[in-house]
Amino acid sequence: MAAILEVDNLQKSFDGVVAAKDIHVSVEADEIIGIIGANGAGKTTFINMVTGYLAPSAGSIRFQGRDIRGLPPRRITQLGICRSFQVSQVFMSETVFDNLLTAFAIAEVGGLALLRPLFSAARADRVGTHLERYQIADYGDVIAANLPQGVRKLLDIAMATVRRPTLLLLDEPTSGISTEEKFELMDIIMAALKQDRTTVLFIEHDMEIVERYVGRVLAFYQGEIICDAPTAEAMRDPRVLEFVLGQEYHAGHRPSGARNA
Repeated sequence: MAAILEVDNLQKSFDGVVAAKDIHVSVEADEIIGIIGANGAGKTTFINMVTGYLAPSAGSIRFQGRDIRGLPPRRITQLGICRSFQVSQVFMSETVFDNLLTAFAIAEVGGLALLRPLFSAARADRVGTHLERYQIADYGDVIAANLPQGVRKLLDIAMATVRRPTLLLLDEPTSGISTEEKFELMDIIMAALKQDRTTVLFIEHDMEIVERYVGRVLAFYQGEIICDAPTAEAMRDPRVLEFVLGQEYHAGHRPSGARNA
């Protein structure tokens, strides 16, 4: 199967400090890939370069055969790569419905057309369908600032996917979510993305989430990928154990096995 994302020899330095070095990644359609590593390992730098928020110092990024290095984030989004951030990017003073209405309007029009009324019956129908897909329809009239953290996360990712992207990059989707809620949240997200056949890469520090939902792991350390392997194999890799998980990780721990929800 042809890769939809190909990254070759990607490099990034800040005033002589290497943030990314010799990154080579090939991603195929329908994969769910977990990105792991300690804070400062280069995970978010990698996502920022792929999505146009950070210019690489060297290397190439190709999406569906097209060179996207140097394109602005909005253009990359239009081509089919979308993302979420660790901190939810929602309009806190607006309702859930109006947040999504605005997201659809921005995705569907541009320029002076954004000055026209946001509401239309057809757009409201699309919002309603999207609310159902992410199981937040009951919160449609709730102001975002008043939402439980898990629902706010779902709204954020729902807004990031109004274009039904080919490739979605998530930055710690379960950050700030309680242990009791995290699996239910991820089940909803993954079911919605599977429905749209979205390929997913996501940064995650919770290894229970990684083991349960991803089929492949990219492990970062000091700006490099030190392991690119199926999840169970990556969790046993000596360098991952030493530099990411810690040798004590497997003491009394048996991986539960990944699944693609």
